[in-house]
Amino acid sequence: MEEAIQFEPLPAERVEYTPPPQQEAKDRGWLGIAFIRLLSLAIVGAAVYYSTEGLVAMFVLFILVVPVEKIFPRHRGQKVRRPLYKLDMSYAMSSPLLNLIGLIAAAIVAIISFAWVPGLMMRPVVAQIPTEWLPVVGFLLFDFVSYWTHRFYHEIPILWKFHAVHHSTEHLDWVSGFRAHPFDGTLIAPAFAFLIAAGFSPEITGLFAIFQIVLGLLLHANVKFRLRWLHPFLGTPEMHHWHHSNEEEAIWTNYGAAIPLWDQVFGTYYMPKDKRPSVYGVDEYIEPNMVDQLMYPLKGIGNPFNIIRHPFRSMKVGIKFYWNLMKQMKWVIFRPRGMKPPM
Repeated sequence: MEEAIQFEPLPAERVEYTPPPQQEAKDRGWLGIAFIRLLSLAIVGAAVYYSTEGLVAMFVLFILVVPVEKIFPRHRGQKVRRPLYKLDMSYAMSSPLLNLIGLIAAAIVAIISFAWVPGLMMRPVVAQIPTEWLPVVGFLLFDFVSYWTHRFYHEIPILWKFHAVHHSTEHLDWVSGFRAHPFDGTLIAPAFAFLIAAGFSPEITGLFAIFQIVLGLLLHANVKFRLRWLHPFLGTPEMHHWHHSNEEEAIWTNYGAAIPLWDQVFGTYYMPKDKRPSVYGVDEYIEPNMVDQLMYPLKGIGNPFNIIRHPFRSMKVGIKFYWNLMKQMKWVIFRPRGMKPPM
């Protein structure tokens, strides 16, 4: 467990930047490859047996989005059966089971994030808001907290490892949005906890969360609509494609999903008029299979059973981890506007 608290230095703390060593593809041999495929198939099978919701969602998106992608393609020549489409379909079919795991993690994150503390402080203020304005105020607050949580997941290295799985796709389309680590779903947990503690109804807050998830899937579509007139007011596929771009000027930008307001306020808005995003993915190598991707951010965390074997030592490690995480969050909040990670 002690290995879990080895935080990488933040960019501002690095005197001389040395790129982390790049992982190479594992040479497993045919037996290892067969085992990974069987394990991935078992995950998909168990998920579909648990619930067919992921299968239905994938089918609905295929029917609704793929025809639009074929008629109005953003990247001409990108096929439905593009590289690793089976991997993303596996994530889609496995989403009910992965989301269940993520929901458990999200409940823990909602508590330890302490987002409910400012929520409780806001409760008397929220109580004074007219009923008809509650959905509007709630939406803005939810989007505000989601913006910062998303930003933390990009700019804090230990959190980025979870979110990097989602960004590892090099082709954006109707199914690519499903590729995500289950613990990456904790992104919306602090926003949810904040609103509930502030006095907003669970029903309204739940609708915000569902809207965020569905919108996120649609924003990955391979469509050419630029919708310039909407750019200052609403999130669009163009804005989110720039968020996924691996071009240097686009990194650490466009964290908002529904609206670009917070990106505009905090200096992370990037929507150039003279070009469009064309390169996606991440710099680090992430194995192109579900099993390795699920394990990717968990490497080096140590034996989780140490919590039982050494509870007091684990508590000390956990407090140190949390303290370092708070320091890194503070750095992200106050870092210079327009700063980029070292390349």
